[in-house]
Amino acid sequence: MINRPALKLLMMSVSVVAAAAPPANVRNFIACPEVRDTKSVPCWLAQYQGETYFLVLQSDVSAPVNPPWLGHKVLVEGRVSDTPNICGGIVLEPVVLSVMPDLDASCNTMLPAEERYNLTFEPPRPPGPSGGQLAFRYATPVPAKPGDGPKQFTITFDFNGGVVFRHPRQLMAIMTYAQETRSGHVEITGYRGSTLLSNGESVVELPVIARKRAEQVATLLRGGGLGNIDYKVSWQEEPLPTDGVDGPSTRRVTVLVTP
Repeated sequence: MINRPALKLLMMSVSVVAAAAPPANVRNFIACPEVRDTKSVPCWLAQYQGETYFLVLQSDVSAPVNPPWLGHKVLVEGRVSDTPNICGGIVLEPVVLSVMPDLDASCNTMLPAEERYNLTFEPPRPPGPSGGQLAFRYATPVPAKPGDGPKQFTITFDFNGGVVFRHPRQLMAIMTYAQETRSGHVEITGYRGSTLLSNGESVVELPVIARKRAEQVATLLRGGGLGNIDYKVSWQEEPLPTDGVDGPSTRRVTVLVTP
C-alpha cells in the first residue's frame, strides 16, 4: 500500500522542464474544481490563468470521464475545442481528469444556478439504475473468430490511479477474447507515466504504480475466470516520457492475449 507521506511528497514536488511546454491548444494543469448547479444536471468547472474551463457533467459511473471531487484538487489534461462554452466554461475535448489524493479544504466552491447556464437535457436522468438520458453505452466487442491470433489490449489509468468503474468493460473484453480463442498465455505489462503541465513543469507518478497496476489487472483477470492460463506479469519502473499531449496514454497496462 502506498504510504500517505510518500504520496504527499510526490504530489507537492514538481520538476521544472526547461524550454518545454505542451502545444498552445492543450491545457494541462492542477486546480481546485468548482461545481455549478443547474435546473437539470450540475456541471464541473476549473479556473486556470484567468480562464474558466468546463470539465464534465455530473453523470453516472458509466461515463468515460467521471467528475472530480470537492475537497481535492484535480489534474486536468485536455485540448481546447471549438464547441460553444458550457456553463460559462471553455470546453476541453477530449479531457482526462485525475483526482489528487490529498485533502484540500480550499477546494469547496459551489456556484448557484443561473438561467443563462441551464442545460438542455430533457428530461433529466431518472432515479435508479443507469439507463436514462445521461447513461453511457458502449459498443459490444466484435466476437473473436477461429484462427484469430495474438491481440493486445491497452488499459489507461488516472494519475497514480488503479482500476476504477470504467475499467470492467475493458477487462471483460480481454476475458471474452481469451475464452473465445482458448488462449493459453497472457502477458501483462505495467507502465508508469508522467505529465507535462502547461506551465512547463512536469509531474511524475509514484515509482510503485506500474507494478501495482500490472498485479491488479492480473488478479482481476484470474478472479474473473481466467485461472487456467499461463501469466507473465512485468512492469517498467522508469516513467515514460511525454510531449504534453500523450500524458494519459503513458499511464497504462498492456495485455497481450495469445491463443
